[in-house]
Amino acid sequence: MIDLPRIFITEKGERHAKSGHPWVFEGEVVRIDGMPDNGELVHVFSPKERFLGTGYYNDNSKIRVRLISRNANDKFDADFYERRIRYALDYRKTVMGDDFRSSRLIFGEADQFPGLTVDLFEDIVVAQTLCLGTEKIKDMLFETLVRVLPEYGVNVRRVYERCDVAVRELEGMEQFCGYWKPEMFAGDADGHVTITENGIHYDVNYIDGQKTGFFLDQKYNRQAAAKLAKGRRVLDCFTHTGAFALNCAAGGADHVTAVDISETAIEQTKKNAAMNGLTDRMSFFCTDVFKLLTDMVNEKRHDYDYIILDPPAFTKSSSTVRDAYRGYKDINLRAMRCLPRGGYLATCSCSHFMKTDLFEKMLADAAGDAGVSLRQIEHRTQSPDHPILWNVPETDYLKFYLFQVV
Repeated sequence: MIDLPRIFITEKGERHAKSGHPWVFEGEVVRIDGMPDNGELVHVFSPKERFLGTGYYNDNSKIRVRLISRNANDKFDADFYERRIRYALDYRKTVMGDDFRSSRLIFGEADQFPGLTVDLFEDIVVAQTLCLGTEKIKDMLFETLVRVLPEYGVNVRRVYERCDVAVRELEGMEQFCGYWKPEMFAGDADGHVTITENGIHYDVNYIDGQKTGFFLDQKYNRQAAAKLAKGRRVLDCFTHTGAFALNCAAGGADHVTAVDISETAIEQTKKNAAMNGLTDRMSFFCTDVFKLLTDMVNEKRHDYDYIILDPPAFTKSSSTVRDAYRGYKDINLRAMRCLPRGGYLATCSCSHFMKTDLFEKMLADAAGDAGVSLRQIEHRTQSPDHPILWNVPETDYLKFYLFQVV
């Protein structure tokens, strides 16, 4: 075992660590032997001095230690991290196949890289670092990715950092965005890259777009939604860059209406529709989805026989789940009332804190109030490049349902 400062934790913390969860919380630390610097590695021990793992320490954060290993013999050198990177890439190559070039390569704790997100958009790598320990070694990690990815068929044109997230401040880091070491790369980069997903082409704005520029986690849910679209009149709510709408239009929908409150999102959706030659079977509206659905209910309009609800997360903490429940119920209730009998509903939540059982209860409550029954077609989750670790509940966040309203 390499020599590092030692953290001793409570019995509760020990049970938590033994369950496989990688976080040690502030209140679980009872003693520190040594003087660890923030962002540096420490060993974690039980009250009876049993080794539990090694991880990044940070006294700025309520997550005091983020474990990266449970092997006392690990040496945390460049070879260690390269093995981890290759393990993550091999997994994506296996589960994503031809979709590897537009996928999430590293999904934080699910790949044992705390706080690190790495998305691949063709030859552009977009990264987000939310853990101080990972931040301190990011140059080595990015250099390894750039060197290794050609073995997987990708010659990286640029690495862009989207570290404009408030969580960084809780780790004692500043927010920023920018190209990582641009002098390493030849050629131009303008903040845009074209990707192909499910046969649909998208212009991804990785500098100004939400999160890393495109939501890759709904890839196969869009495919599933499109299978129901043929011959139907589709309303895609919270369309963002139009991904569900475009998949349905390409899937043979009679007409698709894409709605978002953001003018920028609507303009991007129009651009993507034009790229795919789908403009003639689509309409685009910049409006408030809640108001649109409310007006349709009040006017007893059944303009659509298929409605898709893909809202942003209504809650990002356990303290606001009750408000989120009301928000989700509100839009789902209205959508159910807008659909004719036999119509179809796709609905989802991307909030980890809106648990599956609570989301299903909300749907049942909404159906009861709407006076309809729901015939479940599919229950899906995030695509496999966003793997769920059963011992880390935080990695399980996306819930996606397809129903017929009867």
